[in-house]
Parts: sequence; C-alpha cells; structure tokens
Amino acid sequence: MPFVIGGLPRPKKEKQLPVVLSQEEVVNIIDSVDNLKHKTLLMLIYSAGLRVGEAVRLKIEDVDSKRKLIYLKSAKGKKDRYTLLSDVALDNLRRYYLVYRPQEYLFEGAEGRKYLSERSIQHVFERAVKNAGIRKDISVHTLRHSFATHLLESGTDLRYIQELLGHTSSKTTEIYTHVSQKSLGRIRSPLDQIKHSTPQGALQTGTK
Repeated sequence: MPFVIGGLPRPKKEKQLPVVLSQEEVVNIIDSVDNLKHKTLLMLIYSAGLRVGEAVRLKIEDVDSKRKLIYLKSAKGKKDRYTLLSDVALDNLRRYYLVYRPQEYLFEGAEGRKYLSERSIQHVFERAVKNAGIRKDISVHTLRHSFATHLLESGTDLRYIQELLGHTSSKTTEIYTHVSQKSLGRIRSPLDQIKHSTPQGALQTGTK
C-alpha cells in the first residue's frame, strides 16, 4: 500500500534580513584593494547593484559610457535589463582599460579563462573585508544589498530599485525597507526620550 500523508502544515521558511554595509564601510573595503582589476570590479558591483556572476561576465560592449548605463543580457530569469554606470566607476574603468586592454570580457581570467571566476572575487572580497577591519558576516553579494538600501535611503522610488536589480516581484525588493535607516532612523528610542525629559542628573548613563 502506498504510504501517503496529507494535510500536514508545512514548516515556515526562515526569513533573514540582508546584512547591509554603511557607505563608509563600502569605501573602506574598496580602498583596501590594491589590484586595479579587482578594485574596479568591486566598485562596479556596488555602484550598479550587480550580482557577482553578472559582473564577471560583462563584455566591453555592455558598457554604454555615453548614456551612463550598463546593459545586462540574459540576467537571472533570462531577462535583459539596464542598470546604472556611475561617473566614479567609469573613471576607474577607463584607467583599468588602458592598463589591461581586455579583448572581449571586461575582466578576463588567468590561464586561458574567458573571465574571472566568481570564487576568485569572493576571495578578493574576503581579504578586503579583513584588511578594512570589518567584522560583519558578509559576502560580495552584500555590496548589492548595500546598493539597494543606500538608494532607498537617498529617496529613490522602490519601483526604480526593483528595475535596477532585475527583481520580478516587488515583494523581493521590499525587504530593503526593513533594513533602511530612512524609516528606522526616524524612530527615537524610549531611553533617549526619558533622558531628555528628566531633570539634569536624574538619569545616569555613564559609569564611575
């Protein structure tokens, strides 16, 4: 007899919020990288909100310097999309191009590889995080999370962020509202309210 169990509730999936870097932490990570190729790649990942696989597979013709856009072909979900090309990233990209002179893929790999491996960039990122003295549990993908969160905090409409990231559902993009300081930063802790409303010296916040 077939053994069939029906009607049992499914366990809920654990919902974890993304870890986000501050803008200062992003700068410290990028500045801790000396290799021009690796520095340029990390800068592009953050400034355009790229997935690692999208970044290493970029071709020269995908960068539209006149329109300040990056064209991503057949990205996740087999969808094409455009994302931002920052002025700072473009200046660095031009310096990189003059030194390395890539032929097809922007970030060519070593030993005959067409492009850099995703794992090699993860190693680069891990060393950069360590050198920058950051203790958060993060990966290269954290730069993409930080890109979206920083755009939201600067007032960019969530619908535009969804387009830049290539999310099919707005629900996926809405997760960044839970980690954005734009909303949480307006809320005052009750401890701060108590301290400001009590007579001077009534609430001791230091230690002797």
